Amino acid sequence: MDKTLLRQLIDLDSPLSGEIIEGFSHIASGSIHDTWQLRLASGRKIFIKSVTAKDLPMLEIEAKGLETLKTLSNSEFLEIPEPILTKKLGNSALLLLPWLDLQIGNQENLGKGLALLHQTSAKKNPGKFGWENDGYIGRGPQPKGWDKNWGDCFVKFRLRPQLKLANKWGFHNENLESILLSISNYLNSHNPIPSIVHGDLWSGNASSLKDGRGALIDPAIWWADREVDIAMTKLFGGFSNNFYDSYNEIWELSTTLDRRIDIYNFYHLLNHANLFGGSYKNNCLSTLKKIERQFN
Repeated sequence: MDKTLLRQLIDLDSPLSGEIIEGFSHIASGSIHDTWQLRLASGRKIFIKSVTAKDLPMLEIEAKGLETLKTLSNSEFLEIPEPILTKKLGNSALLLLPWLDLQIGNQENLGKGLALLHQTSAKKNPGKFGWENDGYIGRGPQPKGWDKNWGDCFVKFRLRPQLKLANKWGFHNENLESILLSISNYLNSHNPIPSIVHGDLWSGNASSLKDGRGALIDPAIWWADREVDIAMTKLFGGFSNNFYDSYNEIWELSTTLDRRIDIYNFYHLLNHANLFGGSYKNNCLSTLKKIERQFN
């Protein structure tokens, strides 16, 4: 990205129109995007995520997810960056967000904020699970669709699309259909209330601010069982006891949650195996065996 491209942002009829660029710097490169900090003479700092122009839909879905989370979150405990602009310029597509000074800190407000987000959305739930648009989790597909039964939704719109992709690298289990039916029936009987979930809640997408509030970025939202967020926090670690304690103060989690953690995280392991391969493939196979034993 060069300054000419950035000046085009300023020249557009946009929220940045009329601003003066003081400086910009590259932050990091990822498997999908590059990130930048834009500094304006007014003192504002802007976070920029850039992808190839053909990947603009990924940024548009991300922006919609952030906007949805923003409307449902309690800003006393949780900060969600509100999108400033999503735009295709030249060979790039850009998402502009307010700059957040993220840090590792006490996760009490992060836990409370997430619980309130789940709780507030549950009170407004549509009476079904799923999402209205095709989306992404990383670069993986997150298909649209609805179902009034939670287990049927999870298997149909989350597990089956990832399992179809996993066939390409040789994923196979002769009892797969029986296991998927057991998962559907079990989760249907669990019968949670639909909540808006972040959907990709690993520690890289959850942090704290200097003022002690929590912050969430990079969502893959949908209407789901709130436990899918909690399950993913346990997949890669990075969440403290006070995160879970403060969550439970607002909306207590079920004592049977542990029975569903492997089921919910199987989705994320499949997605990682399909995107990155490596040890995630073995993790998928071993997790499926654990799930299979659970129903035997």
